Amino acid sequence: MDVRAQQVFVEYAARAAEEARLMQHLPYAEGMARLDEFLLPVGEDTGTLMSLLVRSARPRTILELGTSYGYSTLYLAEAAQAVGARVKTLELAQSKSNYARDAIERAGLASYVEFHVGHALELLPTLSGPFDFVLIDLWKDLYVPCLELVIPRLAPAAFVLADNMIYPEQARPDANAYRRRVRELGLDSVLLPIGSGVELSRKP
Repeated sequence: MDVRAQQVFVEYAARAAEEARLMQHLPYAEGMARLDEFLLPVGEDTGTLMSLLVRSARPRTILELGTSYGYSTLYLAEAAQAVGARVKTLELAQSKSNYARDAIERAGLASYVEFHVGHALELLPTLSGPFDFVLIDLWKDLYVPCLELVIPRLAPAAFVLADNMIYPEQARPDANAYRRRVRELGLDSVLLPIGSGVELSRKP
């Protein structure tokens, strides 16, 4: 891994550790109110899984729904560089997208990532695909509507990975609805107890 990318990973890890300490001391209501301020990363295990999948499947186009502050984007971009792929990442908040863009540039990976800002349900119909690998990690009530828009844009044998299938517990109703729907749509799918729980699906 390039030393520039390594340094950005170190910075993300430091931020995540500091925010975890802060959240432990915040009253629950305040923590929930400030949730959008925090990195809330997929974590190293899930990031490593994504990297392994990308490097093995060698996709041409990767779609990320939920850039946030760019932690998972960095994993995807670093793997995309290794296989000659490109990442299209969607984020609602301009400030988060700007933070992620800066991190990706400092990691030396800007040429592998295309940033889009706006509501995912409005942006998705403008993206033609096909997509070979998709990460879904945005507000949980959007998982099923986004899946419906993604399905027609998937390449044969494409992978779809959805985060937060087990934790946090308050997201489980939406997670369970997503898991039901992905199977109804005919994808091969399995729940993996990695990180906060991921549903890994593959288009036949």
